[in-house]
Amino acid sequence: MRYIGNKTKLLNIIEELINEKINIDKEIIFCDLFTGTCSVGDYFKDKYKIIANDNLYMSYCVASGKLKYNKDTFFKNLEEDPFLFFNKVDTSFYTQGYCYNNFAPEISGRMYFSDENAKLIDFIRDTIDDWYNNNKINQDEKEYLIGCLIESVSKVANVAGVYCAYLRIWDPRAIKKMKFIPLESSGKPKYNNTVYNLDSNVLISKIKGDILYLDPPYTPTQYISQYHVLETIAKNDKPVHHGKGAHRDNGDQISNWSKNGVVQKEIIDLLANSDFKYIIFSYSDAGIMSPKYLEKVFKRFAKPDTYSLYKVDYNKYKNTRALVKEIKEDTKDKKHFEWLFYIEKNNNPIYCSPLNYIGGKWNVINLIKDNLPKNINTFYDLFGGGGTVSINCEANKIIYNDINFNVTNLLKELKERNISETYKYIINNIKKYNLEKENKESYIKFRNYYNSIPVENRNPLDLYLLICFGFEHQIRFNGKMEFNNPCGNSGFNEVLLEKLVSYNYITNKKNIVFYSYDYKYFEDKIKENDFVYCDPPFLISCGAYNDGKRGFNGWDKDQERELLEFLLRLNKKKIKFMLSNMLDRNQEHNEILFDWVKENNFKIIEDSKITKRNRQNRKEILIINY
Repeated sequence: MRYIGNKTKLLNIIEELINEKINIDKEIIFCDLFTGTCSVGDYFKDKYKIIANDNLYMSYCVASGKLKYNKDTFFKNLEEDPFLFFNKVDTSFYTQGYCYNNFAPEISGRMYFSDENAKLIDFIRDTIDDWYNNNKINQDEKEYLIGCLIESVSKVANVAGVYCAYLRIWDPRAIKKMKFIPLESSGKPKYNNTVYNLDSNVLISKIKGDILYLDPPYTPTQYISQYHVLETIAKNDKPVHHGKGAHRDNGDQISNWSKNGVVQKEIIDLLANSDFKYIIFSYSDAGIMSPKYLEKVFKRFAKPDTYSLYKVDYNKYKNTRALVKEIKEDTKDKKHFEWLFYIEKNNNPIYCSPLNYIGGKWNVINLIKDNLPKNINTFYDLFGGGGTVSINCEANKIIYNDINFNVTNLLKELKERNISETYKYIINNIKKYNLEKENKESYIKFRNYYNSIPVENRNPLDLYLLICFGFEHQIRFNGKMEFNNPCGNSGFNEVLLEKLVSYNYITNKKNIVFYSYDYKYFEDKIKENDFVYCDPPFLISCGAYNDGKRGFNGWDKDQERELLEFLLRLNKKKIKFMLSNMLDRNQEHNEILFDWVKENNFKIIEDSKITKRNRQNRKEILIINY
């Protein structure tokens, strides 16, 4: 049958990819999570144990039929072969069915099917239910027969490919009498396979296996709208319909994978919750998500050096609207590609701050995580900054704190606000204020607007946009709490979007509470089984956030000593802590910190690599008391 996104032409390429990348010497569980017409699952069923799924019931029945049918065991309780029976029965009298009354011309005027075929469709579908209710067929046999009916119907439907509307003139094939035919399938399955009819992101946390193949919707077009006629036939639920095309209520079958601003989180949610070793992802170059965004997502969840991307020529499905648009834009002959992403799954991905924050701990987060104690009750990140440490640690509760309330409010907003609303706000305001790289006039106009609003009424997302389009993404305020970073040479892009969505996902999975106090505020609240992490401004390294000129106090020797005394008091109460800092930078040496560590016999963990920042050598250290 004709189906949008069918992967029949990619089967050999997918198989070659598997043979090249994967070598498993055991029974392999292969999951076709967005199965559609089950072309992929059906192709591999002679090799692997298949799990298939689709949120459309029609696709579920097709997949069940292809993956479970066994000619040696099916239909033993029927007196006659169902194909012989349905192909000789006279249904001219059968006028009570849904298709005849709603999808055929005699009663409704609609021309999805001829009257003759509509009556036959109704009779077959009602008879299948009757056989099942009277225990003449079991569940698998029922689903197989429904799948066969869907296959048969597709041969005589008076449509141009999908079922959102019918043709006004009869297609020659549509006026031929329908034959009830078996599902087109590749043969007998090797194993007992499993088929689900669930939302993919719900199912993924309930299954596990070896190879996860993903072929989600990639356009705003909803499959339930395009195939509503087949879904109604499959369900036989006789729904209340609407519109000229007699569409059914889509209900919970609307896919988030077809919603821009939502699908970006769906892919992260799915990958994060998947318990499969290898992942293959098909997507079109005409899809909602860009290849750059998907590259960042898959690299985040990939084991080192396992990410691969394959580009395959293919013929894009085009509805009438899309074709008219391409003709208008002179892109009708443009080549289209299918992207195949491959990774070996990393079950412990590192998430990063949505802000390109000076002093952020992305480069040393693995070192920090590897040296944290187990079973932390409350994790205190007292100089939270961009939040990278907070979102990557494991604890029953996480306290993020930063004295810069602008940053705290922004990170809190990016966590708590629905990501689709955040995305929409960002895109709309970029257009509204004409924000773009190095457009100083538009940037300053937007910055003046932001600064004109009282501090307590400012929208944190406006600050985010200023950071994105500002010089080196710095967060700078003057003594009047006016944002004063100049225009930069970058802007909001797919890389920042992936960081934004990943941050929103992981922070909503963790119990994080945001504060903006002086770190000493928490001293009496910290208990023995809690953990304290401190990443203060480095005394021998001055950033825009700690030079004392940005609306907040700077960091000097007195404040350095005050923090070290604070940590000593925690140590006396047997509270474990970790301090990120730096003893040396070029020719400078932090004598205060060196003496403090030596005097108290604390342990120093050095980063194995020296990082370059602003052409200066930096070697960060971790100081722990456990």
